[in-house]
Amino acid sequence: MKPGGSRRALLTEGPIGKNIFSLMIPMALGMIAIVTNNVAGAFFIARVSTEQLAAVSFTFPVSFVVGVIAMALGTGTSSVVSRLFGSGNRDDVRRITGHAMLLAVACAIGVLIVGLLTIDPLFRLLGADETTLPMIHRYMRIYYWGGVFMVAPMIANSVLRALGDARRPAMIMTTSAVLNILIDPVLIFGLFGFPRMEIEGAALGGVIANAVTMCASIYFVMYGENLVSFRNFRSELIGDSWRRILHVGLPSLTSGLVAPVTTAFITSQVARYGHGAVAGFGMAARVEGLTLMALMALSAAMTPFTGQNFGAGRLDRVRKGVRFAYRFSLIYGACVAVVMFLAGDLLTRLFGLEPEARSAALMQMHIVPFSYMAFGISMTVNGALNALGKPMAAMFVSLSRTIAVYAPLAWLLSQLFGLVGIFVAAATANVVAGGVGAAWFRMAFNQMLADFKSRSAAAGRQQA
Repeated sequence: MKPGGSRRALLTEGPIGKNIFSLMIPMALGMIAIVTNNVAGAFFIARVSTEQLAAVSFTFPVSFVVGVIAMALGTGTSSVVSRLFGSGNRDDVRRITGHAMLLAVACAIGVLIVGLLTIDPLFRLLGADETTLPMIHRYMRIYYWGGVFMVAPMIANSVLRALGDARRPAMIMTTSAVLNILIDPVLIFGLFGFPRMEIEGAALGGVIANAVTMCASIYFVMYGENLVSFRNFRSELIGDSWRRILHVGLPSLTSGLVAPVTTAFITSQVARYGHGAVAGFGMAARVEGLTLMALMALSAAMTPFTGQNFGAGRLDRVRKGVRFAYRFSLIYGACVAVVMFLAGDLLTRLFGLEPEARSAALMQMHIVPFSYMAFGISMTVNGALNALGKPMAAMFVSLSRTIAVYAPLAWLLSQLFGLVGIFVAAATANVVAGGVGAAWFRMAFNQMLADFKSRSAAAGRQQA
């Protein structure tokens, strides 16, 4: 498309399954690239010293929070832009995109200031000692300065996906991961004449890779699609844009921050049964994370698909798209459950787990995966509700799984039945979230459909 041209909403026509897969598959590949990059970074640092690997490990919770903030802003932007693009309102798309970029910079500056001022108290609270704290200082003082390079691409990529283009964001994410993997050893170990920077090199490598991909993301949005306007930077318009973005972004942020807190609580409950149980739980959780990437990508794909079709008034396609996602979740979840049940023993042996750890991992892999079908439904609903501008409902579905069911039920069942009770609680939480999500979406969709028909009838009477 030529700059300044008029692109049609790509997701409002054509086969629904093809539309969803065209978004979902590139997203999944991009997620895999990010995971691979994280593993490679830990591998390089581990070759320097165990102490520096421990120091970087202390930074993971903070890095996660920064990432959740970026994702929340991206979710809010994608929800608003996809609806506007579906309705053909390109001027507002350009305004929202420009203001979203401004919001990303403001948030990054806020994180920078707060982060630099709280390194010592925050990481002491997380358990850092006099050995690891200086290393954390060396890492975080660089990492925080690169915050803007991480948030801005998230916004730009969300805008591109809202337009129905998931290939370029996936390409950008993959390029960032590959660049980071190539740059890290050069800076960490001082290869090719560069100074040996060790842990600082790991931080700087990430900043450089993110800076390059930020330039690519902004180029595609500003010049490839002409989707940023600098003529609407009046305070009242900025306030309106930020309100619309944060209307979806803040509930998404809340859901994102609650998840690791719940995981930490569940880990503490598993720890009551020994280090072997924790090791097995950790191994099974990593395998689970890989298998659930497809469902997370599906959830992300539902936001632009639902938003565009809702904006275009194609509620029939919204309904069919959600039903397609339900079917995919059921089939994929059932396949994963069967594979995990049959191959669990082989996987635990490949990881070289001790008998106690193997027992815990197999227990989880034989129980929890059979609830992935329902988990996929809840993820589908979460993405669709955000796209429809119903973020509180999406947050309620997420929290019904983590806070309302998983955490309290895990505590109760573990008291009654031991370790197996925790895994039964996880499966139950997934099933409850899937049921609540499906019921809530049906109710919200039927209300929107009734409102749409009412407005259409009113408009017809006025024309008559």
